[in-house]
Amino acid sequence: MPALTVPAIAPALPELLLAAGALVLVLIGAVQGDRSRGLVGALALALLVAAGLAVAMQPAGRIETFNGAFVVDGFARFMKLLTLLGAAASLILSSDYLKRERLDRYEYPILVVLATTGMLMMISANDLIALYVGVELQSLALYVIAAMDRDNARSSEAGLKYFVLGALSSGMLLYGASLTYGFSGTVSFPGIAAALQNGHSAGIVFGVVFLAAGLAFKISAVPFHMWTPDVYEGSPTPVTAFFAAATKMAAMAMTVRVFVGAFPGIVPQWQQIVVFIAIASMVLGAFAAIGQRNIKRLMAYSSIGHMGYALVGLAAGTEQGVNGVLVYMALYLAMTLGAFACIIAMRREGGMVEEIDDLAGLARSQPALAFCLAMLLFSLAGIPPLAGFFAKFYVFAAAIQAKLVTLAVIGIVASVVGAYYYIRIVKVMYFDEPRGAYLPMAPGLKLVLGVSSAVVVLFWLAPAPLVGAAAAAAKSLF
Repeated sequence: MPALTVPAIAPALPELLLAAGALVLVLIGAVQGDRSRGLVGALALALLVAAGLAVAMQPAGRIETFNGAFVVDGFARFMKLLTLLGAAASLILSSDYLKRERLDRYEYPILVVLATTGMLMMISANDLIALYVGVELQSLALYVIAAMDRDNARSSEAGLKYFVLGALSSGMLLYGASLTYGFSGTVSFPGIAAALQNGHSAGIVFGVVFLAAGLAFKISAVPFHMWTPDVYEGSPTPVTAFFAAATKMAAMAMTVRVFVGAFPGIVPQWQQIVVFIAIASMVLGAFAAIGQRNIKRLMAYSSIGHMGYALVGLAAGTEQGVNGVLVYMALYLAMTLGAFACIIAMRREGGMVEEIDDLAGLARSQPALAFCLAMLLFSLAGIPPLAGFFAKFYVFAAAIQAKLVTLAVIGIVASVVGAYYYIRIVKVMYFDEPRGAYLPMAPGLKLVLGVSSAVVVLFWLAPAPLVGAAAAAAKSLF
C-alpha cells in the first residue's frame, strides 16, 4: 500500500486565506448581527488585499499541487491579481450605495469573498474536477447576491434567471467534461493534451463543443448571453459591477487555460468554435446596444461585445494572442470599474436613476464627472490614444498574424458601429439641456473613478509594465 503524502498547501494560500477568513466573518456576523456590517465589510476588503499580497509574493515558475489538480504559474498570478482587484474595487463601490438603499447586510461582503475564492480556484484549476468545483463555488454565491434586493421584483427576477440558466450551463460544462474524460481517459489538462497527441476522435470534438458552451455562458458570450441584460439591469448596481469586472476576469482566464492547456493539439477544431463565438458576440454587442435606454442594459451588451474582442486573441491560438487577451482584460477591468463608479453616482434627491437621458447636461453641473465618463466611454469605443485602442490593437494584431484577417476586419467594423452608442452618451452629457444635478459622489466612488480614469487616459505614456507582465504570463502557458 503506497504511503499517503500530504499535498503542499502553500501554492493555494490565497484561496485558503479567503475561505478561512469567510468562515470567521460568518461567525462575527452571526454573533453580532446587523451591528457587524461595517466591521465585516472592512475585514472582507482586508482579506482581499491580503490574498492579493499572498499572490504577489508567490515564487516565480510553475508549481503544481493536489496531485496536479491545482497549478500556480505566471498566467494564474496575473489573472488572480486582476480578479482580486476587481472584487476589492466592487466592495469599495458598494459601501455607500448599500447604506443609502438600505441593503447593507453583513452577508454581502462574505458572499463576495466566497465567490472570489471560487474564481481563484477556476483560474488555477488544472483538471476538469477542480474546474467544476471552482465554477460552482463562484456561481452559488453569485446567485444569492444577484437577488439580494428581495423587495425589488427586478432583482428577484435577475437572481432566478441567473440561477436557472446557470444550472443549464453547468450541466453543459459537466457533460462536456464527462465526454472529454471518456474519450481521453483522464481529467488532467496535461493528460488530455498528451492523450490527443496521437489523434482525436469525434467524441472529443463533441466534448469540446459542450465545454465551450458552458464557458461561453460564464463570459456571457453569444449565443449564451441571454441572461446578461436582465441580470445586469435587475441586480443592485454594485453587484452588476462585480459581475462585469471580477467574474469576467476569472471566466476568461478559465476559458484560455482550458483551450490552450488541455487542447493544444486540436487548435483547428476549437479555433472554429471560438471564431464563431467571437464574431457573434462582437456583432450582437455592437448592434443590440444601439436601442438601449437603460445604461446598465447598455453596459451589458457592451460587455458581451468586449468579451468577443477578447476572444479574437484566443482564436489566434498563439502566445501573442494570449498576450493580447491578458492586456485586453486588464484594460477592460479599468474601463468597466470607472464606468460603474459613474453609474452608481447617478443619484438625485429622489433616488437612483439609470436612464441615459438622465445624464443630460451633466457637463454643466459636474464637469469633472462628465469628463471622466466621456474618456471612459471613448476608451470603450477604442478611440486613440486611450487605453481601449491599445487593447483592441493587441488582439487584432495577433489575429492578423495568425492569418485570421477576416475576423480582425469584422472586429474593426463592429468597433466602429459600437462607437455610436458610446458617443451618443457623450452627446447627451455635453449638448442636451440639464435635467437636474446629482448628489455629490462618495469618497470610495471618487477613488475608483480617479484611478480608472488615470489608467485609461495615461496608459499610452507607460504601456511597458502591463504589456511586459502580460507577455511573461502568456509565455508561462506555452
